[in-house]
Amino acid sequence: MSKTIIISNRLPLQISIEGKNIKATPSVGGLATGMKSVHKSGESIWIGWSGLTEETIPTDMKTKVDEASAKEDCINVPLSEDDIEQYYYGFSNKTIWPLFHYFTEYAEYHNEYWEKYKEVNQKFADVVAKHIQPGDKVWVHDYQLLLLPKMIKDQFPDVAIGFFLHIPFPSFEVFRILPYRNELLEGVLGADLIGFHTYDYERHFFSSVRRLLGYELNFNEIIVNNRVIRADIFPMGIDYDKFYNASISQQRKSVTDRTQLQQELDKHQLVNREVKFILSIDRLDYTKGIQNRLHAFEHFLEKYPQYHGKATLIMLCVPSRENVDMYQRMKSEVDELVGRINGNYSTVNWTPVWYFYRSMPFENLIDLYSSSDVALLTPIRDGMNLVAKEYVASQIDSKGVLILSEMTGAAKEMSESIIINPNNMDEIADSIHEALSMPVEEQMQRIETMQNRLKRYNVEKWAADFFENLNEVQAIQQQNSAKKLTSKIVKKITDKYQNSKNRILFINYDGTLVAFKENPKKAGPTDEVIDILDKLASDTNNRIVIVSGRDKSTFDKWFKDKNYYFIADYGASIKEPDKDWHVTEDVDTEWKKLMLPIMEFYEDRTPGTFLEEKNYSLVWHYRKADPELGAGRANELKDQLTSLIANHDLEIIEANKSIEIKSSTTSKGKAVHQMLLNKDFDFILGIGNDWTDEQMFREMPEDACTIKVGKTNTAANFNTGTFRNVLDFLNEMTK
Repeated sequence: MSKTIIISNRLPLQISIEGKNIKATPSVGGLATGMKSVHKSGESIWIGWSGLTEETIPTDMKTKVDEASAKEDCINVPLSEDDIEQYYYGFSNKTIWPLFHYFTEYAEYHNEYWEKYKEVNQKFADVVAKHIQPGDKVWVHDYQLLLLPKMIKDQFPDVAIGFFLHIPFPSFEVFRILPYRNELLEGVLGADLIGFHTYDYERHFFSSVRRLLGYELNFNEIIVNNRVIRADIFPMGIDYDKFYNASISQQRKSVTDRTQLQQELDKHQLVNREVKFILSIDRLDYTKGIQNRLHAFEHFLEKYPQYHGKATLIMLCVPSRENVDMYQRMKSEVDELVGRINGNYSTVNWTPVWYFYRSMPFENLIDLYSSSDVALLTPIRDGMNLVAKEYVASQIDSKGVLILSEMTGAAKEMSESIIINPNNMDEIADSIHEALSMPVEEQMQRIETMQNRLKRYNVEKWAADFFENLNEVQAIQQQNSAKKLTSKIVKKITDKYQNSKNRILFINYDGTLVAFKENPKKAGPTDEVIDILDKLASDTNNRIVIVSGRDKSTFDKWFKDKNYYFIADYGASIKEPDKDWHVTEDVDTEWKKLMLPIMEFYEDRTPGTFLEEKNYSLVWHYRKADPELGAGRANELKDQLTSLIANHDLEIIEANKSIEIKSSTTSKGKAVHQMLLNKDFDFILGIGNDWTDEQMFREMPEDACTIKVGKTNTAANFNTGTFRNVLDFLNEMTK
């Protein structure tokens, strides 16, 4: 039976060794809480690190750790102290974490970190390989495992793989700083579906893929080696009912049955009924804006003295990376700020900041959520921020106000909250005042709207949406693979070729025999290409036809004295061995006078582009241009040319990083038809890579062998990945 394999850096367990016993308790918060219902709802296993390094587990206890994990359907990836130091604290949290959160000044680049990151990702891949079976689906999570999707895909190409990034993906200008940027992108692109919290993160990812790797995008899909990869937005939800029902349960408890924390909160509000609780909950991290928040609260107390004794900030900071110097310094700074505020403003009956530096159990989190009048969440940068959603879900009387940083992913969904810039102290102070003075009716309207949205798109819906998209991508890939040029199909074609006596082979040039080059004039045939074509042409049963949109003078230069046939200028020019070129029909080129100045204008205003004038066409190349600028200018040029060609027999060709305009009276298809007319060929082969080659495919008889290189929408019988696959295929035929 197929299963889901969830993979994250940490297992959703807290495992401890107590004497000769192992204790495993579910983790609280973050991915562990968000994915718990997904993990338990069906057939699945969770692969990750147990939290215990190999050095801390006695030899006779290692099996027990694995057994305790297995009882929770979890598989442990054994990691050493050195692994954690360099892979986790090193590359993951000293390189990727600060860079992806725009704290570029904190990012460190050490090759030993990178090497360990690769090594540990491979350790995860090795564990996955032991448990994966045909039909399984794999869901990899977060920045610690960016290389893992490709490692799995390379070993198990037919397995559906999803990847979700829970932190921001930075803009290209930031991401490009990373020395290992291409390897990380290629690693993520091993997934079939890539998920982000917001459109901004998806857009930044696409920009980096296009600019650094040069892959073409089609809406939200990327084609890599003929494989469709989709990236989309899936804002992570929460287990809404869990928080809402827990809040109801807490409210229904008698005073004596309530937690000690809740009793203290109730007692404080009984003593001072005017007091308002302002809640903030974060891990202690520089991305969370904790110091800014304290400065802003201090400014609020200065600006609005009427709230002295009436507003208390409850600040829960969960310890994080306590052995890292930067985090130790941050804790000291937070301690000092809290001490200063309390020292300056405290009275006998009122302490402005209640500061907790520890984690709390779930029931205490519910106490804080349900008892607080305002949630103040001011991260400087945050992938999502589920605390905001948990707070809203816990407001069973629909009262409460959420103040939320615009730099969080959650702000895109929760526009009914008070949105603030986390660096604007005055704005935060004013927002606290607005929240504390907001009418109950307005609070209820805002909270209920957000609650309805959170109920609809909860964590189950989030996961179901992700898997539904993964299934769609897998179906597209399976449909495409039906045409894939497999070794079995190559054998059948080769057998047919060898058993035939009168053959004609139509082979496109650019993108089919050679890779596209930034300068098309330097894309001449390699020695390997010449060798293959010569072998094919030396067989007297073969007629080799090179088909291209290039002009005839280029082929005269590259293939002088070769006994091949040529179709050039998109079918306008044809040449047979030992004969001169002849024009298939009279082609008017007067239109160039009108179109040339327009295309020159786009050449001048788009750095990195250039214009090529052929015999019967004009080509604007933008391969060297900035990818996004080039694509935008290409659309502008195409629109302008389209409006001008209505009264001329012209057509626009969108090729690989180029816009070409030519006469519509000629085509590759017409030239191919002419060569096939009244000829009795018993083997016909057509190979091409762009839509002008579709004209060629359609002119061929049904029993012809037609192969499309690259994208999969085609009239061809079969499909293959790149020019390299074409050369291997032709080599196979010459054996």
